[in-house]
Amino acid sequence: MGLEKIETVVSDITTLKVDAIVNAANTSLLGGGGVDGAIHRGAGPSLLQECRTLGGCETGTAKITRGYNLPAHHVIHTVGPVWRGGEYGEEELLRSCYDACFKLAGKYSIKTIAFPAISTGAYGFPLVTAACIAVEAARESVGEYKSLDTIFFVCFSEQTKKIYDGYL
Repeated sequence: MGLEKIETVVSDITTLKVDAIVNAANTSLLGGGGVDGAIHRGAGPSLLQECRTLGGCETGTAKITRGYNLPAHHVIHTVGPVWRGGEYGEEELLRSCYDACFKLAGKYSIKTIAFPAISTGAYGFPLVTAACIAVEAARESVGEYKSLDTIFFVCFSEQTKKIYDGYL
């Protein structure tokens, strides 16, 4: 159900004209490397100013801000788990990230949302497992949140896209 609403693309998430992009943030929400740093650079200093008012974000949860200088109207910041071998609830925490993002998307009537591969960069989460969790959460959310028109998984490479495509 709803698979036509889920797409994979190889792109720079900061260039997408969607209602919301998801930031793979750290707990401070004050910027960092990778996707987080790119989103903060693209949005400009106003994003950092707004993030300073949010009091951080716990792993497995999400908070929303404006997109400022980005083409996206909103940024949903979520903090994925650091992979520590899989024995510390990492899979459940990653699923919680997606669920929290989709809940905010529903609350704000977001129609188009774009996700990076949360936790698979510096946090070391295995890409195959992360892709499976992401696609499963998206499939369930399409049915639950009727405002969603399209969910994009934004991949850094064709190889990553093929992994995500394998779960669609």
